[in-house]
Amino acid sequence: MELKTYFLAQLESEVAASRKAIERVPEGRNDWKPHPKSMELGYLAALVASMPGWAEFMIDRDELDLQAPANAGFKTKAVGTRAELLRLLDEGSAKSRKALHNTTEEHLMKPWRLVMFGQVMTEGPRYLMLMNGMFSHMAHHRGQLTVYLRLNEAAVPAMYGPSADERG
Repeated sequence: MELKTYFLAQLESEVAASRKAIERVPEGRNDWKPHPKSMELGYLAALVASMPGWAEFMIDRDELDLQAPANAGFKTKAVGTRAELLRLLDEGSAKSRKALHNTTEEHLMKPWRLVMFGQVMTEGPRYLMLMNGMFSHMAHHRGQLTVYLRLNEAAVPAMYGPSADERG
């Protein structure tokens, strides 16, 4: 199986799981956080909604420097409604789907890196950066989001198996 075929299937699965969580995000609670050191709910929800779009820039660019003024649009910003979160999810995943369809196995083997404050934060083969920097990272933050949902009395959706609120 080609890597891009695997990533396309993984994208569909992760987008479906993220959609279930995003559909439960309570509106009007963007500033809520469970601890002073935690992210605010609005930021976390926007992060989960936008992460499926990351494959596009990881395929189309050889690096992302988060501090470069030209890349300010890549910084996550909270949005006001669940509909806006779902729009971020749909638009980003569509761009990533297209980038994955158009890439090659050879390109996925080339290096990609994340730069911040002039320092290389992480670097490796593009396919590994996609797996770790996007897919695994997205599952991590979506897990955080489900805890936020629980603490805000929202039903936690079943994603990889049943939840206490849904059996499948």
